Amino acid sequence: MSMLSDLQREALLAELGGLRKFCFSLTGNAADGDDLLQLTVERVLDKGIPADAHVAKWAYRVCKNAWIDELRSRDVRHRYPLEMGADDMDQSPSAEHLAGGEREIEAVTAALEQLPVDQRLSLTLVAIEGKTYAEAAEILEVPVGTIMSRIARARKQLMAIIGSDSNQ
Repeated sequence: MSMLSDLQREALLAELGGLRKFCFSLTGNAADGDDLLQLTVERVLDKGIPADAHVAKWAYRVCKNAWIDELRSRDVRHRYPLEMGADDMDQSPSAEHLAGGEREIEAVTAALEQLPVDQRLSLTLVAIEGKTYAEAAEILEVPVGTIMSRIARARKQLMAIIGSDSNQ
C-alpha cells in the first residue's frame, strides 16, 4: 500500500472541492459524482502519487480514468444484461436531484448537460475550476489547442441554448 507524503495529502485535501465539481460534471448527478469522488480518492490513496507528479493533475487524471472505466463497465452490462435484471438499476433515474430554486443555475446546469462530454469537461476545468488551458490539456490528455477549440465551441453552444430558452 502506497503512502502519500504530508504535502501530497494536504494538496489532495485542498483539491477535493474542485475534484467533487469535476466528478459531478462527468456524471451529471450528485450521487454518482460522490461515488466517483470516493473511488478516485481510494485509488489515489491505494496506489499513491509519484513524487514528481503534480497532485491535483494526478487526481483529476485518476478521476477521468475511473469514469472511463465506469462507462465501459456500464456498456458491457448494457450489452450483456444478467437475466435477474441487475441492469434495471442502471437505467432507473436518480432519486437525488440538486437542491436549489434559482432558475439561472438550473438553466445553466441543463445547458451544460446538453454539451458533448469533451466540451463540458474542458469548460468545467477551465471556467469553473480555474485550471489553465495547459493544466486542462494535461488532465484530459489532449493538446492545448484542442482545449481552446472545445471551450470556444462550448461557449458558443451554451449561448445558443440559453438564448433559445429565454426566448420561449
